[in-house]
Amino acid sequence: SDVVEIETWCQSEGRIGTRRDWILKDATTGELIGRATGKWVMMNQDTRRLQKVSDDVREEHLIFCPREPRLAFPEKNNRSLKKIIKLEDPAQYSRLGLTFVYSLKPLMQPRRADLDMNHHVNYVTYIGWVLESMPQEIIATHELQSITLDYRRECLQDDVVDSLTSPEPIDGTETVSEQNGTAREDADCPKFLHLLRVSCDGQEINRGRTEWRKKPAR
Repeated sequence: SDVVEIETWCQSEGRIGTRRDWILKDATTGELIGRATGKWVMMNQDTRRLQKVSDDVREEHLIFCPREPRLAFPEKNNRSLKKIIKLEDPAQYSRLGLTFVYSLKPLMQPRRADLDMNHHVNYVTYIGWVLESMPQEIIATHELQSITLDYRRECLQDDVVDSLTSPEPIDGTETVSEQNGTAREDADCPKFLHLLRVSCDGQEINRGRTEWRKKPAR
């Protein structure tokens, strides 16, 4: 029965993109629930390449942007800026051959709601695919605290996807594939790296990082 208040705003982010930030609060108490930020780029629908935002488009949306840069949370505390290592096989956890709608039928047709106006997979669907390969023991005892996704290519209606997950290596230690699933030092707040790829040719769709925290005692 909670009522949530969502504040969002956009601002310029280089010549080929924009940035959008969000803050979520409890509408009654004002308590902060969550923060998010996303960087968006413009792509030419004909060439499928990134394209500079035109001056006309830039001027049209800049009137809605804050006059001074405003961030949902300080950049220095934003782990999203940390480069996400590409996860290589063998990953410790995997779910292969995911489709838009989970089904016993391997190639079930997607729902319209799974696609955006450009017939790309909606980014909410990517989050579900990433979590599909999370170990059940973590899902049972922890809750998702933060997620970062770095999109590398388009994912279209007919693509079938593999989801790979491994614990994130501790800085300065062995690579992900060499860890063999060794837990991080902080077992209560484990961190994982993720990779979504096209099943047939192994092309990267996106890389991800998740951080988890222990579920509160009931």
